[in-house]
Amino acid sequence: MNATVETTPDLRAGRREWIGLAVLALPTLLLSLDISVLYLALPHLSSGLGADSTQQLWILDIYSFMLAGFLVTMGTLGDRIGRRRLLLTGAATFGVASVLAAYSTSPEMLIASRALLGVAGATLMPSTLALIRNMFRDPKQMGSAIGVWFACFMGGMTVGPLVGGLLLEHFWWGSAFLLGVPVMVLLLAVGPRLLPEYRDPNAGRLDPISVALSLAAILPAIYGLKELARSGVHALPVAALIVGIAVGVVFVLRQRGLASPLLDLRLFANRSFSTAMGVMLLAGIVMAGTTLLSSLYLQTVQGLSPMSAGLWLLPQNIAMVAGSMVAPALARRFRPAYVIAAGLVIAGAGLVAHTQVPSVDGLPLLVTGLVLASFGIAFPMSLTMNLIMSSVPLEKTGSAASINQTSGEFGVAMGVAALGSLATFVYRTQLADDRPAGVPAAVADAAHQSITAALTAAQQLPGRLGTELVEAARGAFTGGLNTVAAVGAVIFIGLAVLSAVVLRGGGQPAQAPGAAPAGEAAESGESDQNGPHAGSDAEAGLVTAGKD
Repeated sequence: MNATVETTPDLRAGRREWIGLAVLALPTLLLSLDISVLYLALPHLSSGLGADSTQQLWILDIYSFMLAGFLVTMGTLGDRIGRRRLLLTGAATFGVASVLAAYSTSPEMLIASRALLGVAGATLMPSTLALIRNMFRDPKQMGSAIGVWFACFMGGMTVGPLVGGLLLEHFWWGSAFLLGVPVMVLLLAVGPRLLPEYRDPNAGRLDPISVALSLAAILPAIYGLKELARSGVHALPVAALIVGIAVGVVFVLRQRGLASPLLDLRLFANRSFSTAMGVMLLAGIVMAGTTLLSSLYLQTVQGLSPMSAGLWLLPQNIAMVAGSMVAPALARRFRPAYVIAAGLVIAGAGLVAHTQVPSVDGLPLLVTGLVLASFGIAFPMSLTMNLIMSSVPLEKTGSAASINQTSGEFGVAMGVAALGSLATFVYRTQLADDRPAGVPAAVADAAHQSITAALTAAQQLPGRLGTELVEAARGAFTGGLNTVAAVGAVIFIGLAVLSAVVLRGGGQPAQAPGAAPAGEAAESGESDQNGPHAGSDAEAGLVTAGKD
């Protein structure tokens, strides 16, 4: 018989906390919106600044490089100096960097501004999640709050192309960067009154060597993965990846020997935390690869323009927003582990639909599969985030949030690289078998590289032969998409079983060894701002504690 644990009244958040959540949602929405807007603005700013192809890539990539590189450092720094302080510092920096980017006079200035935006962005994401954990100590309310946070992130991705299109139609390219300025000004104005301060008084000093090692591990690894996905296997990205892994090993060894490590590896000893991180990482890999190939399918196989392809991808984002709001509601009635598993099964069903997408008239089935996959994957993405934040001590939530975000960056990079490589292998193998006879060797070699190269090369062929090469290339690319979807479906079903078994017991937060009780971790003099939430954090686990 199901029994529901009574919610302790003094743990429940009030109106101030919910208004504070709205404040925290603003930078979250902005960061995702800013990413999607830039893709539309790139041709305009490249023309205005005279950026060449290499500079364009750095304008796009430097933000994600710096974001990924500094997440671990900034999440831990927030635990040390105060999460609200770090959030507001990052907001001010982000606002200034946005103005510098908007009024850049050269590609180099814009690249430097984007790098600063990445560092500032690394302070915002973990700080917002950690503060949500501080403000919402009741597990049910925290689940709903994280669902809202995740919905805002996906909402920014959804409306980004629309907002960007309107701005670029009426204003110059720099207006895309100025979107962040009023949001950050508002955050700086109301944040000190609505957001609590919290830091770990026993965190110790920041280790500069660990910071340098983390950057030297993450930046080459992310660069290597991105370059492997973009240009295939070459010496430089492979060497960068090897260097990143090697430095990462040194980083881990150093953390084990420090009394106050930059990354507390003991967090991974919590089975709920490590399992949830694994689910998030693998789900991110699958969805990143599938979405990339689906976007390419819309443009190269179905022949849609980039704008039309983007519009057909909007239902996917809307479905993910809906799923992120539905999941916490379901988790109040059923075990969250079972809701996570159900979402993964739905996502798997969407990818099964992807395995049947044909190369001709496949648009309805592709969009249906994406909607199902996105709706389903929102369940584990929102609930495992809740589990991750609730399964660690309150004084470690900044670190946990940064690990979660860094894992997401790696998931996207690995998904594009690994699943993109798998799709390329299938494409080349199938095209070699199905290529029409009579295609010249030079054209065949070009077509073998990618579907975009094949479509270009086919224009050199006369009449029917060119048409047959296009059909063969589109069929081969679709075969790669089908294969990646099949692999993703198997992974999702496996993760569903793992989640239902391992996460069934929920996660209770453990006190970090040597840490002060949660009630002693708030800064002195901040008790009024912390409100009623300075007590024990023992009840902040998953709502699963009350389910049989």
